[in-house]
Amino acid sequence: MSILINKSTRVIIQGITGREASFHSLDMMHYGTQIVAGVTPGKGGSWVLEEKVPVFDSMKMAVEATGANTSIVFVPAHQATDALYEAADSGVELVVCITDGIPVRDIVKVNAYMKTKGVRLLGPNCPGIINPGEQKVGIYPSECVIPGKIGVVSRSSTIAYMTMDRMKGAGLGVSSCVGIGGDLICGTTFVDVLEMFEVDPYTEKILLMGEIGGLEEERAAKFVAYQMSKPVIAYVAGVSIPEGKRTTHPGAFIDGGIGSAREKLEAFKTAGIKATSNWMDLIDLLK
Repeated sequence: MSILINKSTRVIIQGITGREASFHSLDMMHYGTQIVAGVTPGKGGSWVLEEKVPVFDSMKMAVEATGANTSIVFVPAHQATDALYEAADSGVELVVCITDGIPVRDIVKVNAYMKTKGVRLLGPNCPGIINPGEQKVGIYPSECVIPGKIGVVSRSSTIAYMTMDRMKGAGLGVSSCVGIGGDLICGTTFVDVLEMFEVDPYTEKILLMGEIGGLEEERAAKFVAYQMSKPVIAYVAGVSIPEGKRTTHPGAFIDGGIGSAREKLEAFKTAGIKATSNWMDLIDLLK
């Protein structure tokens, strides 16, 4: 057991009848996640996921019927903002948004609204969270990770998958892996997750994986320097990407000299954090 979710987490899938949602929901259910309901307007009353999960027309109805405390959003981008507001008003405590392509101005408003409701947003454009051997609320491949004592937090989902698979091969397990998302605005930041790992008794050290763009890594480095007692290892992707070149993540680009990998590495090293831009060095650093 570790951060954000545990065996008692009860999950609603928003957009459950869509192709991607159906695939990942079934995978989550087989992993052990308690999926108690799905929501697709107009399809209330049907059953999905091997006829084990009821579908409701609204989040309010689903939460009232099931007592769910978490939702995961697979709704297409043009409908996702409304789905996020609906989730915030439903009574759940955590909303994981897988959807990418949501306008930044919408996420700024949604994030502010969720804070007034006491709801945590993870994402958007994120892979969710996995507590190995327990539950996952997201799209992490189950076979890439084993339970252990290293907390992982990453902006990139692919880098997280690949790194945890290498860790598994080296016998290094994970307490929780949290993907905060690759957009310019994230509901949950590196610092938020570091705070949780710092007080989590199941986490002994933390691997933070960042990338070019923004100032999230620099803020995390400052937090680690002044607030963390547990060891942190950092990796920054994108050292060879030139200024102005945008990658697949909307937030991953260098503008006006801000957000380069070298600046982020320097911030980590100044804070006394072991950091690298060479992915092949990570296992040795973790050991």
